[in-house]
Amino acid sequence: MTETVTVRGFVGNDVRHVTTEKGLPISTFRVGSTPRRFDRERGEWVDGETNWFTVNCFRALAQNVHSTLSKGDPVVVSGRLRIRQWEKDSGARGTAVEVDADGVGHDLSFGTGSFTRIVGGAGQSGFTATATVEPRDAGAGSEPSAEHSADPAADQSWDQSGSQGPPF
Repeated sequence: MTETVTVRGFVGNDVRHVTTEKGLPISTFRVGSTPRRFDRERGEWVDGETNWFTVNCFRALAQNVHSTLSKGDPVVVSGRLRIRQWEKDSGARGTAVEVDADGVGHDLSFGTGSFTRIVGGAGQSGFTATATVEPRDAGAGSEPSAEHSADPAADQSWDQSGSQGPPF
């Protein structure tokens, strides 16, 4: 049975990227996810215990993650959960919680981003995201910006000729 999970958190280290001898690109990084709850007695938000996940990415996703993500970026990861036991030669034992990612993206609840499509060539296809995640203005609520309408159908900022398609 395969468990599919979605994890929201922050990239905890620089993305490690390797290409195997057979040419398979693999990128790996850690995501820390800390639940928050409101403590009514103290009248403030408090952090729970941080859960750490190792995220494994393969092929085009690995290349795009490597060129896009940085330590500290807010991300949303979706993929297959894998829990495995490990043991070192020294006798130390532990449990690894891993996500074999199907999709990774910046968490846009923390800032804005843009997307750049990679045009496939030489049998390759894939996408990459270039995002600048900036803190939200403390005074800005969830109001739509002046650049885009709250109604996506009313937003005519994309080329309707069919050459680029809608931004979704």
